[in-house]
Amino acid sequence: MTRAKICWIAAVLLPAALLLAQPARRALKIDDMHRFLDVRDVQISPDGKWVAYTVNTVDAVADKSDTDVWITSWDGGQHLRMTTSTESETAPRWSPDGRWLAFLSSRPGKAKGNQVWQLDRNGGEAQQFTDVKGRLTSYEWSPDGKRLLLVMADRDPNDAADDERPAGGGAAAGASAKAPKPIVIDRYKFKQDIQGYLTQPAARLYLFDVETKKAEVLTEASLEAASPSWSPDGKWIAFMGRSGKDAERYNTSNVFVMEARAGAAPREITHYDGLHGSASRGRPEWSPDGTRLAYLQSSGAKLGAYNMNRLAVVAVSGGEPRILAGGLDRGVSAPRFTPDGAAILFLVGDDASEYPARIPANGGDVQRLIRGPIVISSMDQGKDGRLAVLASSDSKPPEVHALESNELRVLTHHNDALMAEFNLGATEEFRCQAKDGNEVHGLLVKPPDYVAGKKYPTLLRIHGGPNGQDAHSFNFERQFFAANGYVVVAVNYRGSSGRGEKYQTAISADWGNKEVLDLEAAVDHVLSIGLADPDRLGVGGWSYGGILTDAIIARDRRFKAATSGAGTAFPLGLYGVDQYIMQYDEEIGPPWKVGLDPWIRISYPFLHADQIKTPTLFLGGEKDFNVPLVGGEQMYQALRSLGIPTQLVVYPGQFHGITRPSYQKDRMERYVAWYGKYLK
Repeated sequence: MTRAKICWIAAVLLPAALLLAQPARRALKIDDMHRFLDVRDVQISPDGKWVAYTVNTVDAVADKSDTDVWITSWDGGQHLRMTTSTESETAPRWSPDGRWLAFLSSRPGKAKGNQVWQLDRNGGEAQQFTDVKGRLTSYEWSPDGKRLLLVMADRDPNDAADDERPAGGGAAAGASAKAPKPIVIDRYKFKQDIQGYLTQPAARLYLFDVETKKAEVLTEASLEAASPSWSPDGKWIAFMGRSGKDAERYNTSNVFVMEARAGAAPREITHYDGLHGSASRGRPEWSPDGTRLAYLQSSGAKLGAYNMNRLAVVAVSGGEPRILAGGLDRGVSAPRFTPDGAAILFLVGDDASEYPARIPANGGDVQRLIRGPIVISSMDQGKDGRLAVLASSDSKPPEVHALESNELRVLTHHNDALMAEFNLGATEEFRCQAKDGNEVHGLLVKPPDYVAGKKYPTLLRIHGGPNGQDAHSFNFERQFFAANGYVVVAVNYRGSSGRGEKYQTAISADWGNKEVLDLEAAVDHVLSIGLADPDRLGVGGWSYGGILTDAIIARDRRFKAATSGAGTAFPLGLYGVDQYIMQYDEEIGPPWKVGLDPWIRISYPFLHADQIKTPTLFLGGEKDFNVPLVGGEQMYQALRSLGIPTQLVVYPGQFHGITRPSYQKDRMERYVAWYGKYLK
């Protein structure tokens, strides 16, 4: 029996299993953390009969995660797992004729690193398709299926080539390990989390011929290229690019167009200079007639950290771009023309939700396609206009849905059986007012066994970014804390997205001020309504959430426990140490140019650490280049020197995001233990 048949039978039996009597619902436990299946990246087949997507699972024993490619039929009746290797497979993409389903994987093959593999829909095992030597990050089929467009950077010279490795994968007998080459740096922005030191030329575009299996370069190393897309006739390529002297000095990308052949000269059709604006790295999307491109235009270098993308359209021939939905004042993403070219679909981030919308291609009113609190995190459009999306809510993790007549129809059920086990806490919206008059919005999660009138230990959990929002999507952390008896308060403070550009940019060059006012207002609110116990208040967050944790405990002594992850309280001490040199220079200004006053103001928590009385747990990844571990080390040392109860947890080999499953679980256990020690 083939794998496809086995999977189809399992899909048929699943609904019957769901009909069995379910045991009494229970609260979330720590061991449930890695039982959830993470569904992503929906892709409709050319005939519209199938939707490909990925599912990420965690093997707790092996202490690793794995991503596989699945497909579901459009009627939701069949669910087929297409890959089963222990190496991850991502970025599923259908060939234009629908025969092949390609994906990226670093599974063992003829060349190291990510390669394009493909599955024949008629049956058989996946075959390695490309054999390229660079660092391959993405690919796109040409409309005729005869070529692939690759985005690829040169390999790090310290990463040994395959032909340098001794047989068996270990060091040759009697040979000493080859010394790594010195790292030579000569650029302005020289480090990036996960990538490390930036020593290699920028990513370039390559054309890969399907028949000859040969790749030829399209763009020069002096032009950093990303997010390419084919014109409908396959003769042209649009992409986002950065070029020119000190191009990396500004986070500025522009839209380029070039013929789809080696030797063709790219033509820049938008012209932003980093001081006045920039085109974001969102992929440019072609109109069906090939005359226009829809893309995302951002706020510019000075406000890059608080960027709110706007929908723009520009003629392929050039000219002044046109901003559509200019009055929306909400960030947008994922634009694409409808098949008839009459309208553009896109996603809107709006006040704790994200929903699909539509606007006439020549401008007009924005039509929201789904009502209610919801988060649509991904959207793909078929050739006939049908839409597949990833939809999530407060009580449901993302699953694949069809969007038909402004209604969602669920196609996958990967987490249904698991979610049926749990008694979740209720999620509610709240609004309050900060001392300076700002209206603050946020979410409350109550314990599953909440009793009206009872006061609960309460955790203020602060999201990172700051350009992001706590939204109506399932959040394990919030629900897990609620299951442990806490009221959880999530605040979309100033600097968060979803409330308009002015709200997002309100904290520019003034970190840890207005955000703290908003966070304190939320705490005042839950105290005033009798929900929070004033003697059992905790606070914490990761990244900018850790930064704001440090900021609030230096000003507000009501908190009896804090957890600060991957944060910093001394930005002046991180100049040149983290990856945010452009933001420092553009938003704050170099200290020798603007003086020390603005730097002292935003370094308040460290410089006033003697005002902190809150027992605080600091955590971070050993290899974090985003907010380096030194930020937590400095605060840990300050509190230890001051005699305040504190602890520092370092996760070996981890970057800004903690990805090792055992470390993710350890972090959550430490949160609960720390809060429990001081709040219960």
